[in-house]
Amino acid sequence: MTLSLRSLSLALGMAIVGLLIVLMLFGDVAMSGDMWFDTFFRWNSLPAEIIWGIRLPRNLAGVGVGAMLGMSGALMQGLLRNPLAEPGLLGVSAGSGLGAALAIVFGLGLTPFAVEGFALAGAVLVAVVLLVFVQRFPQRQSLILLGVGLSSLCGALMALVFNLSPSPVTTSEMLSWMMGSVQNRSWYDVLMCLIGLAVVSGLSLRLGKGLRFLTLGEETARSMGIDMTRLTQVIVIGSSLLAGLSVSVAGVIGFVGLAAPHFVRAFGIKDPYTLIWPSALTGGLMVLVSDGLIRLLPPTADVHLGVLTSLVGAPLFAILAYKSARSWMQD
Repeated sequence: MTLSLRSLSLALGMAIVGLLIVLMLFGDVAMSGDMWFDTFFRWNSLPAEIIWGIRLPRNLAGVGVGAMLGMSGALMQGLLRNPLAEPGLLGVSAGSGLGAALAIVFGLGLTPFAVEGFALAGAVLVAVVLLVFVQRFPQRQSLILLGVGLSSLCGALMALVFNLSPSPVTTSEMLSWMMGSVQNRSWYDVLMCLIGLAVVSGLSLRLGKGLRFLTLGEETARSMGIDMTRLTQVIVIGSSLLAGLSVSVAGVIGFVGLAAPHFVRAFGIKDPYTLIWPSALTGGLMVLVSDGLIRLLPPTADVHLGVLTSLVGAPLFAILAYKSARSWMQD
């Protein structure tokens, strides 16, 4: 099935708006007609706080986090020319998760914005290492190897943090954060998502020529005047910022960045630059749908957002890996 960029973007946008409206109508508290009246005409009332202070920020945060992951995945797959690439490949997500775990272990879990700040700091630290490395070794194979190494190192350090956890309560808090959630998110979290998307969208405006020529190979791209080092640095900065902010807002949510660009490609959009913004919309819709499904489950189930997206994304990853292996064997 083939759709134009405008048609697909419009359909995705309408689906997001429609689902936002539906999710605003349903929640733990049933809203009567009088309560809906208070929501729109009595701003200091409890119903208004439920809708505008709890439900809407949660929904918008879900869209924002998914959009950041989808855009980051599209950038990574375009740079590395690898359909299996996703935001966690370079170790930024693992570094951000390590930062959040350290904040919780240090007893800062109840300090406003402390966990988010540590998570973003962990992402920035990994991004700095990547940028220093790219300055000397811009080849994508080297970048992938370094990313895998950093991800493994951060994962090992996170395991050490878990082992040294001072109490079961602290361990439970870290596990809850690592499994991801947009529950109880605020307008501050929505603002963080908007800032991240705005900054990276600005950075992406000049990537079109580079990403398109890169599909022909690095040597061809260089011969056409593309500065590969600069292109790699811009995409690493953008992807790292998006991945770090997504973890700082909602914890670790896997496979959205991997799946969103593939969903867009299924509609005939192959250009790696054109893919960026539809992938953001797709990622936002995926997280919003997943969070909506979680609300349908019994409260005792306590299924986290990252767990649900991984249950869906892991089989997709296996299918993509199988198809890639077959194509390599045929080549």
